[in-house]
Amino acid sequence: NKKAFVELLFWKSPAAIREMTEGYGSLQEGEGAGRSRVLPWTPQEEQELRELYWKYKEVEGEDIIAAILAHLPAPGRTRRQVVKQLVRL
Repeated sequence: NKKAFVELLFWKSPAAIREMTEGYGSLQEGEGAGRSRVLPWTPQEEQELRELYWKYKEVEGEDIIAAILAHLPAPGRTRRQVVKQLVRL
């Protein structure tokens, strides 16, 4: 590939470098990504999130997100995921 030298100037991550040096498609599924896929929110989880938000939004001096995470039935959700979903809703 005559234009491969340009690609060498713009490496983005160690996984991209490895893929370039070992050949494209050499990484196994999920390898080199650095993080796992985020599970989508189900309608039941969204409803529960809404209810928990309305329940804890008026509590003085308490972190709303921490309270929601403590009572969220779906384990494995991060603070960032909850905040992002609340903003989306």
